[in-house]
Amino acid sequence: MNHIQIIIPAVSEEISDILIAELSAIGFDGFEETENAVNAFIEEDHFNEGELQFLLNGKGLAYQKKLIAKQNWNHLWESNFDRVIVDDFVGIRADFHEPIIGVEHEILITPKMSFGTGHHATTFMMMQLMREIDFEGKTVFDFGTGTGILAILAEKLGANKVLAVDNDDWCIENAGENIRKNSASCIEITKADHTSSKGGFEIILANINKHIILENIASIDQAINLQGNILLSGLLIEDEPDIHVAVQSFGWKHIRTVQKNGWIALQFLKSSL
Repeated sequence: MNHIQIIIPAVSEEISDILIAELSAIGFDGFEETENAVNAFIEEDHFNEGELQFLLNGKGLAYQKKLIAKQNWNHLWESNFDRVIVDDFVGIRADFHEPIIGVEHEILITPKMSFGTGHHATTFMMMQLMREIDFEGKTVFDFGTGTGILAILAEKLGANKVLAVDNDDWCIENAGENIRKNSASCIEITKADHTSSKGGFEIILANINKHIILENIASIDQAINLQGNILLSGLLIEDEPDIHVAVQSFGWKHIRTVQKNGWIALQFLKSSL
């Protein structure tokens, strides 16, 4: 499959993350942020130039367009992949990077187009919140697993069973590669676009977006055990009031909210009403 690369120059840091979120909503599934530009990538068959022009014209932004042939795609993506370090907690790298020294956990991934490489603020914050939770012996549901790195981190933190789901075939393939690369043995990965009907989870991780989270709030509540932890991200700062309203009737206790670059991640505890 060929891809389209859109180069949007003169993008300030203040609007870069919001722009990426809006581009994601119209089908773009890969991004690279440089000092003063955003590069966005989309499969050629999914590209709608009218939607792009409408979005960028409203912000007064110009763009350049390039066609990337299928055979050049992985090379381009890998060449732009930098390692990620989350405090002194987690280091994320590809095979071609040197080992990361001075972190508690290291995760190896094959850099492809799956969401959740750790570069984006939402994944970064989810890992920060995970550091504060006891995963030892716990059952975990990773809703929208992307590259699988949150599921892999959950196992490294002591979880004894992790169910990871995504609705994208590319993500399922890539997450499977990354799970094997990290010798993870307690992660089950499956394709799905909804929360698990199995229930009995002690920790739920949902790094998706506001729309999908709100659609699945009731089923997330059914899947989580009493006193279980729920971590939500893929949310902008202005989304937080809507999330609090949505969970009010389910007896979720708000523990904390963290912020990074205009995005938030929230931790809730399922408590009795």
